[in-house]
Amino acid sequence: MNKSSLLALSVLTCAALAAHAADAPAASGPYHFIKEIHLGGLSSTDYLTVDPVGRRLYVSHGTSVTVVDIENDKVVGEITGQNGVHGIAIVSKAGLGYISNRGTNSVNIFDLKTLKVTKSVGTGTNPDWIMYEPSQNEIYAFNGGSQSATVISVDTGEVTATIPLGGKPESATVDADAGRMYDNLEDKAAVAVIDLKTHKVVATWPNAPAGGASGQAIDLAHHRLFLGCDDTMAMMDSTSGKVLDTLKAAPGIDSAAFDPGTGYAFTPGGQAPGGLTIAKEVNGKLTLVQNLVTAPGAKTIALDPTTHKIYTATSKVKAAAAAPQPAASTSTAPARPARPQYEPDSFEVLVYGMDAAPDAKK
Repeated sequence: MNKSSLLALSVLTCAALAAHAADAPAASGPYHFIKEIHLGGLSSTDYLTVDPVGRRLYVSHGTSVTVVDIENDKVVGEITGQNGVHGIAIVSKAGLGYISNRGTNSVNIFDLKTLKVTKSVGTGTNPDWIMYEPSQNEIYAFNGGSQSATVISVDTGEVTATIPLGGKPESATVDADAGRMYDNLEDKAAVAVIDLKTHKVVATWPNAPAGGASGQAIDLAHHRLFLGCDDTMAMMDSTSGKVLDTLKAAPGIDSAAFDPGTGYAFTPGGQAPGGLTIAKEVNGKLTLVQNLVTAPGAKTIALDPTTHKIYTATSKVKAAAAAPQPAASTSTAPARPARPQYEPDSFEVLVYGMDAAPDAKK
């Protein structure tokens, strides 16, 4: 790399670091990098899912799902023959997993022991986020293209309902005791509230002052939703829909997580240099715990509630060349950052953890 390229890269990296750390202390905090788990192949990825019972991590990988043993941090299998994987849902008691495939507008059901697909179920257009709902024993696949949710019975493997949502869905959470599913409508900057028994939207709550959210996590004990809204973490009351507080976060958020054992909420930002914002509710407000630098492209995460480890996936970024000068523009809109270019065969899982987990009540 020549000196001018190195200088340009250094300036860009420092500016990106300063942008999401301006309201926060340095990157010091409870979480730190532990290790890389090399998967290889293409960098295409979306959601990761931890199975705390089976002690496995399922990683979307374009045309396959890579399976990692999280006790030994080793790849133990691959579910091949997929087409544009978005997410994976696990139903341990049934011994089944579910994969959303945008390329075939379907959910593939697989056996957790053999990792073989046993059935394919048609959905709406571009099924994205997928999750298990335990009270009705159903799988929800949220269809970004047709703005709907496809509901699949775990018992029969058949579609039991299709729910119009009135907006483009992203990730969702469930409160089975309240009988409610909460789903982000990204293009409406709102949360759709679904009744689990009637399979109908019963309320739509705006995210304002935050924008449209992709990531969502839930604190069931305190009735809080944590929303990842591009460069903002928002906290919403799950009983009323009131936005209680917002916090500036690392930009490029595409998922969220909450750890009931520590009380920490997480939003990963994949925009360079990559960052994980960790916060906690204190006296009704979001309080920053840590801004952890991760890696470009690390926009989704999965949490292991047993060990409190965090997993994210991306590929190594190619060394930057000198950026070409953009053509003159009369637009006043901010420029969208360029997508990073990745090294071939460098896809990996990044693991982060703590030396000791804090008490969630403190």
